[in-house]
This record gives sequence, structure tokens and C-alpha cells, in this order.
Amino acid sequence: MIINVNGIDLFYEKAGAGHPVLLLHGNGEDHHIFDALAAKLSAHYSLYLVDSRNHGESGKSGDFSYGAMAADILGLINVLGISPHIVGFSDGAIIALLLAMKHGTAVGKLALLGPNLSPADFTDESLGYIRNAYAASPDPLLKLMLEEPNIKPEELAGIENEALVIVGEDDIFKPETFPMIAAALPNAGLKIMTGHSHDSYVNGSDLLYDDLKAFLGGV
Repeated sequence: MIINVNGIDLFYEKAGAGHPVLLLHGNGEDHHIFDALAAKLSAHYSLYLVDSRNHGESGKSGDFSYGAMAADILGLINVLGISPHIVGFSDGAIIALLLAMKHGTAVGKLALLGPNLSPADFTDESLGYIRNAYAASPDPLLKLMLEEPNIKPEELAGIENEALVIVGEDDIFKPETFPMIAAALPNAGLKIMTGHSHDSYVNGSDLLYDDLKAFLGGV
């Protein structure tokens, strides 16, 4: 399905029935990273799997910022008339945080998979890789990761939404990033996925089904 918000056509798929849950993918991906997980969660929830602007089947724009993406998702929520829980991976988790910071009552629980607050959160190795990749091919999505987000931990203090931060043990961000985010959020838990990388427990995987079902509830 297509919804036009902020002058952008946003593509999304809807599946299942129950309380609405919005699934937001990461940088350079599309909603299909959640296919395996959605196949199980759709038995309990109304799922909305969205392609962010400049990704997948959604429209293109010169504005690649997380702020623009968050505004798109808020527009989609308003048009659909829903107040969804959010499962956001990487960029999707950043979008979820930006939404909750300014429009916390518009969304429910936040499952934040592999989030970061700043480019400084990358490990030195990961940051070097992205810089080299951008030097070789100036992709705006790579530039985005080098410049954003710019969220201060204290800005998370106003988020009252219940949250669960889930991360891979061998993530692309510094290990201290995730306890810091979980501690800065007033109502958050933290789960470390042992033996997993940034995306190995998300992309094409249903490993999070039990944890998300328990966290989201409403079944």
C-alpha cells in the first residue's frame, strides 16, 4: 500500500490483526528484513511494515535526515489513525526515539534494536569502514551515518514509553552505548544477544519472536 505524507509516497505492507505494531528497518534496507519475524508476530498483532523514504519501494527525496524520516512516520501514523507499538532496528530505532521524544503519546511501547545516539558511538573499526566506503562512493545514506543522529542522553529522560533495548554482543557500536541508552530511558530494559552481530538476530530471523511477544503483550 502507498500513503503520501510530507510529499513522499511511503510504501507499507499490512499483515495480521490485533494491536498495531510498526516495524522500521535500518539503513540501506527495506521492510523485508522482518519477513521471518512478521510471519510469527502477525498471528497476534496488526503489523505495518514500512519502507522509509529513499529506501525500498518508497519515494525518493533530497532530504535523507532522521528528522524527515520521523516526520514521515508520524504522518503515516496520523493518516492511519493508529497508536502503534514500534519495533525499530538501527535507523528504525533512531526514528522511534525521535518520535517518542516529541510525540510520545502518539506511540506505545518501543522495542529498540541496535540503536545509537551519535556517530561517536561507532567502534573505531566500524567508523573507519563507513568513512572509507563513503570516500569510495559518496552515498547519502553513508553520509547520514557519519553525521547523524545527534541525540544527547539527557534528552531521553522525557520519554515515558516503556522500552526494551536489544543489541548484539558483537555490535558495530561501542559496548557502553547500550547500557547508557537503557539507563537514560526512564522505563527501559536491556537484552544482549550473545554471539550476535549488529543485524544477525534481526535480518531474516525470527529469534526475537518470544522476547517481543512478551514485551509487547496484548495477546
